[in-house]
Amino acid sequence: MLERRLHFHHKFNPFFAHADAAFWIIQRNGRTVGRISAQIDHLHLQRYGDATGHVGFIEAIDDPQVFSRLLGAAEDWLRSKGMRRALGPVSFAMWDQPGLLVEGFDQPPSVLMGHARPYYAEHFIDNDYRPVQDLLAYDYTPDIKVLAKVKRVLAWADRDGSIALRHMRMGLKHFRAEVALMLDILNDGWSANWGFVPWTEAEGDDMALKLRLIIKSRDVVFAEHKGQPSAFAMILPNLNEAARDLNGRLFPFGWAKLLWRLKVRGTRTKRLAIVGVRKSLQNSPEGAALAFSVIRAAWEHCVVECRATKGEASWVLDSNERMKQMIERTGARLYKRYRIYEKPL
Repeated sequence: MLERRLHFHHKFNPFFAHADAAFWIIQRNGRTVGRISAQIDHLHLQRYGDATGHVGFIEAIDDPQVFSRLLGAAEDWLRSKGMRRALGPVSFAMWDQPGLLVEGFDQPPSVLMGHARPYYAEHFIDNDYRPVQDLLAYDYTPDIKVLAKVKRVLAWADRDGSIALRHMRMGLKHFRAEVALMLDILNDGWSANWGFVPWTEAEGDDMALKLRLIIKSRDVVFAEHKGQPSAFAMILPNLNEAARDLNGRLFPFGWAKLLWRLKVRGTRTKRLAIVGVRKSLQNSPEGAALAFSVIRAAWEHCVVECRATKGEASWVLDSNERMKQMIERTGARLYKRYRIYEKPL
């Protein structure tokens, strides 16, 4: 609860240094039955110049009138600010929790991934929203079989010797620089992706503070190519699993239980949250070897050392054929689909 409150606070969330937002709730007979946000990310506008605002954080009962009023309020606000297109749900940004679950309702959400009932998509369509991009989530199990082509790439990388792996340095002197390195690779490697907006330095610092609480050194794997940091993969412990029986309460003892489960015992479910490879290497055999190497090292750490029973690789743009093929060749199975919609204003 505290983290969510800070996330919505202009003083504590660096997103608001380059964005404006508004929020609404609907109450019926004294009971809250719906909520929504609308936001304008000025970094998005600078990058794309498309007069697009976003809607997000939508939660509501299965009632056409509630959805219509929520979406209408958000659209009117965006329109009043000069926006000509609404995109969503995106809460707050593509780096947070984008997309609406449309497949995979029978599985619980992983950390920082949303969840919704099937009727949400129906109400978006009924309010004249149309699909614009899908985000995919893949399922990993301990017994996955890596395809022969991947094994050949990994064997070549091992034999070539130009790729060296290392884990994240967690010491006070190094941690902030390590996070900055991740974001540098990410901002470079993801720059051509649909909807991409780069991380700011302030957002990187905020991420560093949060990550230090939940990850261990071996949750992040860096790959150096000819001595230069060129790729990384980051695994997140599933906070949802660790906090499931705390009922949202961290005090008086919930925080201690949560930290012990994350930092000492570990979670049995994990999320492969980010894979980044330098843009200059992405279409080369070296780039494929870098990506496969960090993914393999990260997942082997989860299974062998953390005794993970299930992992999720998410999210992957449905339009990113290269990354989809790479994930699928590591033995992962597509099991969830999230959708982003658009509407002209």
